[in-house]
Amino acid sequence: MQVKETRRAMNAKKDSERTVRRPKNGVSGMIEIWKRRHGLSPSLWSCALLLLLFRPPFQTEGREQSLLIEIVPRFQNEPLVFDRVHYQTSSGQFVSVTRLDFLISTIALRRADGTWLTATNWQAYISAREGRTSFQVPDLPLGRYDRLRFRVGLLPEINHQDPANYPADHPLNPNLNGLHWGWMGGYVFLAIEGRWSGRMLGDKESDGRGYSFHLATDRQLMTVELDVDLEAPNDRRLDLVLNVDRIFDQPNRIVLSEAALSTHSRGEDALASQLRINIEGAFSVARTHSSGPVENVVSSKMIEMAPNATPYKLTISRFFPRPDLPTDNPLTEEGVALGRRLFFDPLLSANNSQACASCHQADAAFVDAGKAVSVGVEGKPGARNAMPLLNLAWKSSYFWDGRTKTLREQVLQPIENPIEMHETMTNVVAKLGRARSRGREEVHAFPIDSRRTGFEVDKSLLASAAPKSNSDYAVFFRQAFGTPEISADRVARALEQFLLTLVSYDSKFDRVLDGRAEFTEQEQRGFELFHTEYDPRRGQFGADCFHCHGGPLFQSQSFGNNGLDSGFRDLGRFLITKKEGDKGRFAVPSLRNVAATGPYMHDGRFKTLDDVIEHYASGVKRSPTLDPNLAKHPDGGVPLSDSDKKALIAFLKCLTDESLPPSLKRPRSE
Repeated sequence: MQVKETRRAMNAKKDSERTVRRPKNGVSGMIEIWKRRHGLSPSLWSCALLLLLFRPPFQTEGREQSLLIEIVPRFQNEPLVFDRVHYQTSSGQFVSVTRLDFLISTIALRRADGTWLTATNWQAYISAREGRTSFQVPDLPLGRYDRLRFRVGLLPEINHQDPANYPADHPLNPNLNGLHWGWMGGYVFLAIEGRWSGRMLGDKESDGRGYSFHLATDRQLMTVELDVDLEAPNDRRLDLVLNVDRIFDQPNRIVLSEAALSTHSRGEDALASQLRINIEGAFSVARTHSSGPVENVVSSKMIEMAPNATPYKLTISRFFPRPDLPTDNPLTEEGVALGRRLFFDPLLSANNSQACASCHQADAAFVDAGKAVSVGVEGKPGARNAMPLLNLAWKSSYFWDGRTKTLREQVLQPIENPIEMHETMTNVVAKLGRARSRGREEVHAFPIDSRRTGFEVDKSLLASAAPKSNSDYAVFFRQAFGTPEISADRVARALEQFLLTLVSYDSKFDRVLDGRAEFTEQEQRGFELFHTEYDPRRGQFGADCFHCHGGPLFQSQSFGNNGLDSGFRDLGRFLITKKEGDKGRFAVPSLRNVAATGPYMHDGRFKTLDDVIEHYASGVKRSPTLDPNLAKHPDGGVPLSDSDKKALIAFLKCLTDESLPPSLKRPRSE
């Protein structure tokens, strides 16, 4: 993968140096200030970064083992059950926990002789609700240890590094952890969110309200130190309890009220400082285990590609995190070309009239333009709005309910869905195989509706792009995968490759970030509203959009209930997980190209951006699973003036990418 600058016209020297002009308050501006402050030249900075990322945690001594540490969340000595408002704090309030995410770093163990072994450039990411509760400490020298120390949060020199440099699976990759503050810089060290009530079964004034505590900034870096009795190699696992009740109670009692529902650790925030002290004392040692940790068994995945295939150079913004591309399906020019051809081919549908591009039109940012729901090959309407297919390389699940984890799984489901394309993969494979013998004239027997496919019907183009006797699908599959075999798996791999290349990052916003354009006064106001929380207690009166749509991708990997209904006709994520807290929750989409991807929401209920903004200002409905970052606000939503609403829309229009490659709009003649 070749990562290039977002500025396409940069000269060769600047491109090789990977430099770009950005606003002083941008991410790079803070990094540059830090570098100048510490006297590091760009080349020395690069070397230092590589050392930080790849240096082993401990200086090994030839005899060492791996230690598994498991975080066990509890509330008053009971296992923490997420999403249920039934835990009572010492103040008499009842709370639930819907999110508990944090970063651990700088782990150290003290030997029996009093010397410390410290891994200063080691980090781990914990997401308790999603089951990410353990991590490995590798290369621990053998011996006895009596003290454990770690930080919740990151040292300043790590906290303010450019987050786009971390590999896709690194704990500090923003796309993985969702804890980076985006344009404000630095990470949220710990995020705990939930709902609260004055009484077990409902204080009407507070029932359904949310709280959202985000501990961040260098001043809130936390240090935890605990006594342990650990001997390597006999002890291979250590359980640490995180007593969530102590976060609310000890030593500072936290009473939830209008004045204490959220914190983002800005300035001298007393609530943030109280929470920091409570969190430092909330950990305890449960026990050690002599049995070794379960080793991760990595199944060998077959890599299918032609031996002479040409690697595809994926170009992305330097501000984007590194994507987690499939290692067993590397991008090649031939694989992407085959995937593009399949994406536009109506042979994938039951009556050969509908292609993937029919409901994901390339000239409409890959949505079904203007339709709340799409109509399938047999005239049946779907249940949910067609999602845009851009920047999918940065998603960890697909569909509104997140039912698939990979694009390879996702692409086959619409083909076989009885409401959508209503075909079987057995038939698809057979039809693609038979297409080898079709001549140019026969291709026109398959009707193509330009209103569905999103590109104009051009007879000469279709004839040249269609499979021919001397350039058929067997040839294309051989070019991509090495042999002419056509299979469902290879169809999925080719479509996956094509979809991963649909990257959008050249909007006016990106040009402003690069220093090639400037916001108007109204757009600048919208940008500020978007990235500022609504917290009157601390003089913050923003629109609070960035919590769910933060960072350069303007999305998150989470699922949320954004207050569309108080009761749910579509249960969303719950249908997949069966967790009560997931009722009415749906994937949080990216806002890139949002002005071109209406109508909006999972059911397409809002036709315009004005409707969307008005919903968040006055139409938010309370329900048991309403996102805490919305539930903490007044009834209806975040109060916004008419001028602020217009400013928000002006900024959102700056996220439209008007330079998507024209070649995406139709199959190319190979």
